[in-house]
Amino acid sequence: MDILIRRAELNDATTIADIGRSAVELSHRASCSEKDMNHFLDGHYNEDAIKAELTDEGNIYHLILCNQQPAGFSKIILNAVHPNIPHVNVTKLDRIYLDSKFYDQKLGFHLLQRNIQLSKEHDQCCMWLFTWQGNERAINFYKRNNFTIVGEHKFKVSETHYNPHYQMLLKY
Repeated sequence: MDILIRRAELNDATTIADIGRSAVELSHRASCSEKDMNHFLDGHYNEDAIKAELTDEGNIYHLILCNQQPAGFSKIILNAVHPNIPHVNVTKLDRIYLDSKFYDQKLGFHLLQRNIQLSKEHDQCCMWLFTWQGNERAINFYKRNNFTIVGEHKFKVSETHYNPHYQMLLKY
């Protein structure tokens, strides 16, 4: 298996939007109504929204390819302080998603490790994230990688729906 992780470019926007839309829908479909889910996906996982994020220098996107096929992506934000995290030099893992056909191939682990390495290279002391409390697959993944639950957060899906999320932290 040939794995390549590279910085995402503007021309990757459609690929990222497609993988993100599919992964979010698959892992979060039970969290809200179809209408609320579609509202969220339409607003956040379209080519224009991803292009805007890719041009924001505060966002660092990576694409992971397996045998030259796009398999997933991640987004981190360096120096992303949060009131619940008592540190200054902290990285937010904002997104890490895989295409479901690449599940159970350790690609998420490789992508996470690359982001941790990059975070450390930028003198960050820890990494934090939010994950939906109903997404056991993700929660277990992060726990296996030494993240701990440090708080909770209400994540806005639509104007009328919020999902309960855990805030998780990895110190290094």
